[in-house]
Amino acid sequence: MEKFLYFCKLGNSKKKLFEDKMKRWFILLAFSMLTIICVLFAQNSSEKLKNNKRVIENEIENTQKLLDQIRKNQKTSLQEIQLLRQQINNREVLITELNNELYQYEMELELNIKLSRDLDKKLEYMKTDYERVVYLAYKNRKLVDRLTFLLSADDFSQMFRRARYYAIFAENVKYQVALIKKTKEEIEIKNAEIIILKEQKQAVLDGKELEIKNLEQDRKAKTKNAEQLKKKEKALASDLKEKQKKRRELDAAIKKAIENEIKAANAKKNTKKTDNKTTDNKTNKTVENPKQTSSTVIELTPDEKIVSDSFISNKGKLPWPVAKGTKISDFGTAPHPDVPSVMIENRGIDILVEPGTHVRSVFNGVVTGVLDMMGSKVVMVRHGEYLSVYQNLATVNVKKGDQVTTKQVLGTVAKSNGSDIYELHFEVWKNTTFLNPNSWLSSSK
Repeated sequence: MEKFLYFCKLGNSKKKLFEDKMKRWFILLAFSMLTIICVLFAQNSSEKLKNNKRVIENEIENTQKLLDQIRKNQKTSLQEIQLLRQQINNREVLITELNNELYQYEMELELNIKLSRDLDKKLEYMKTDYERVVYLAYKNRKLVDRLTFLLSADDFSQMFRRARYYAIFAENVKYQVALIKKTKEEIEIKNAEIIILKEQKQAVLDGKELEIKNLEQDRKAKTKNAEQLKKKEKALASDLKEKQKKRRELDAAIKKAIENEIKAANAKKNTKKTDNKTTDNKTNKTVENPKQTSSTVIELTPDEKIVSDSFISNKGKLPWPVAKGTKISDFGTAPHPDVPSVMIENRGIDILVEPGTHVRSVFNGVVTGVLDMMGSKVVMVRHGEYLSVYQNLATVNVKKGDQVTTKQVLGTVAKSNGSDIYELHFEVWKNTTFLNPNSWLSSSK
């Protein structure tokens, strides 16, 4: 009877111990799940930051190459100032990204340190549970002999349950030992990750300090060059005004070519409609005169409508017309940043590139024009009611009527008029209205 009461008491004690243990494990499990979610989010955010940084670093590298080429001329130019301005902007963006990456590393470090501390607590809980089990086993080692306890059972079923109890007890002890060992390994891994994160954080800090120094050097170079250009502002103003005049003439010629192309395409479609109507009727009725063809809005066929809609759906995701290059002049009308007395009207964007750079179609379409204008070539590609226009090409690989695909090479960039630099002018039109290319092109090349 005393043995029975003892084992009942022992059973109740173990039940309470088990319930307390389950509560602790539930809390630990819930926190672990939350921690895993936080870690995954931090990893995704960190990867995005690294990708952004790589894009900016590539942009800085490309711009530096162009600066080095221009500086070989050993004379200050507007293009050098424009490149320096873009380089300063790139470095400022990179420093911002580095600050974001530092913050991300600090968050990851804090999270890993917290996780490591929680693993330490978890290990302490497991050790405490294990110590209790070992102590209980030690305390009762003489009180009841295992074999005697089994043989004193009232029947075979009770003896089986008692044997099962001992087996479960032994399994639990083994499981606790394995879990303690695994948790220790997890703590070691976390500590190693913390060391790596600290090293990565330090590397980012060093990179940030270097970029700040480079930024100051670029700013000094820009200020120095701007002061030199100030001395010949009148000559530069005259040169810029002449270039603006030629740009306006070129834009007018392109618009005229677009209008002629639209009018011809609409007239062709209307003629087909009239021919089909005459063939179908075969009567003496008078055929209606074709309607007046428009020179500003193209009439789309069902296939052209599909292309047009697809072009619209890719707004902000189109690839750049060149794989590498630096934008030095933006869309819009504003005073020239270095020669404020001259107003610049730009219907597209200007991209400075290296010699031999290929020009690529930004989307699927059909070549509607290859023009020779002012010593260079212009390619126009229609995408439904939209057009992409590529100016200042040295060579052209396509002809009018060719179907082209996204990123297909159209030709190579020519030298800018009256200089040794290579510059592409890119525009986007909707029928005869020019649009801001920045809204259509992807943020990365």
